[in-house]
Amino acid sequence: MVATFILCLLGFTLIGISSARASRGTRHDYYLADGSVGPWLVGLSAVATNNSGYMFIGVIGYTYATGFPAIWLMLGWLLGDYLGSTFIHAKLRAATAGCDEVSYAGVLARWHGERNTALQRTIGAISLLFLLSYAGAQLLAGSKALHVLFDWPLWAGAVLGSVLVVAYCFAGGIRASIWTDAAQSIVMIVAMTVLLIVALIELGGFPAAWAAWKEIPGFTRWTPQAPAFLGWTGGPLFVLGWMAAGLSVIGQPHVMVRFMTLSGGPGGMRRARTWYYLWFTAFYFAATAVGLLSRLYLTDSASFDAELALPTMALELLPGVLVGVILAGIFAATMSTADSLILSCSAALTHDLLPHRIERPLLIKASTVLMTAGALVLALSGSDSVFALVILSWSALASAFAPLLIALALGARPSQTRALSALAIGLGVSLLWRQLGWESVVYEGLPGIAAGLLVHMLPAAGRKAIHAAAEAAE
Repeated sequence: MVATFILCLLGFTLIGISSARASRGTRHDYYLADGSVGPWLVGLSAVATNNSGYMFIGVIGYTYATGFPAIWLMLGWLLGDYLGSTFIHAKLRAATAGCDEVSYAGVLARWHGERNTALQRTIGAISLLFLLSYAGAQLLAGSKALHVLFDWPLWAGAVLGSVLVVAYCFAGGIRASIWTDAAQSIVMIVAMTVLLIVALIELGGFPAAWAAWKEIPGFTRWTPQAPAFLGWTGGPLFVLGWMAAGLSVIGQPHVMVRFMTLSGGPGGMRRARTWYYLWFTAFYFAATAVGLLSRLYLTDSASFDAELALPTMALELLPGVLVGVILAGIFAATMSTADSLILSCSAALTHDLLPHRIERPLLIKASTVLMTAGALVLALSGSDSVFALVILSWSALASAFAPLLIALALGARPSQTRALSALAIGLGVSLLWRQLGWESVVYEGLPGIAAGLLVHMLPAAGRKAIHAAAEAAE
């Protein structure tokens, strides 16, 4: 088990380090691979980065606790993601090619040519705050898996993941991240498929599993969970909320930067999206099915940490070699997202926040080491669930950035005041919604994105009234 796990990690690291041979030693190459990445690599890398420990730990844990209504989470997410990508991804790639920026914030702030420094620094600061928290959650997810399977202390997985991420990101930047992501995505889907097949065989097939699920009160209902006071509207609101979560992909710098590195023009984008959705759908389906099956093997739901369902079930069902593959898949998922997050944090620091951009390759790489250290500190000090940390960061980033990106993609030219107002209001609504506990009614990204879009849609008279009221309040 340990040997298989170590061999997989060693393979990922060597793939990443080998990317240094293709490096051109420039900031544009370090952060965007000079826009030269092929469609299949972009697609598989985006899948690995998007899924992360959230899928292996968070979604499976949620499915374990919730049952079949979790399927609506999958359907809503995939539909929202697809709708966003149909009109955003290609335009973001074109805007990236039309400027000399290397960060997500930089491209948004320079969409129409002239650089908006205040907007870029604001986007960079918000990115750094939430992406670093997100990276800490990924390292925490890997630590949880190692703790269950090897009984290692919780800090061990976070430290190991940090060391490996630094090793290959320092060597090859975004290209190293994408190359390892592709390999990691293959291991991820193999690991999930193996566990799914073995679990079904052990139970005697799907009919036996279905009969056992029906014995669990409420597990096989098809309507999504929602507060009783919402009545029939609870189900549609649940799905709509998770469609907003899927749409929120466009507000995630660490995912969208993959599509910013793409080569091949519009045809390349179509191929990249094909790879992405085929792989993503297969993996999400397998993860949801494993989550449902885990409830039949781990029956003590009252005292069991649902986020440990996958590694615990692997220990019960699989021989040591295959357990090593499962663990490598989990750890690969956390690393594939952590490295992307850390590189986006590095870009935010070196090219969005500092008064003068850092151009020297060694200093750029040093910033990557610094960001990794920051994520490690958060992982070692945090005790929140992976699911909660990821959803908080995901919804905050989406509520802040998605409305602006949608407006830009539709041809709008928002003023600095309007752009910053929409960003602040979208983020504020999202955070307030979660603070009030209303995320149980609908995912907080939906009202957050809607609020930001409303600001962009306000007519000039309405904007002037808001500004006047704000000035009077001051």
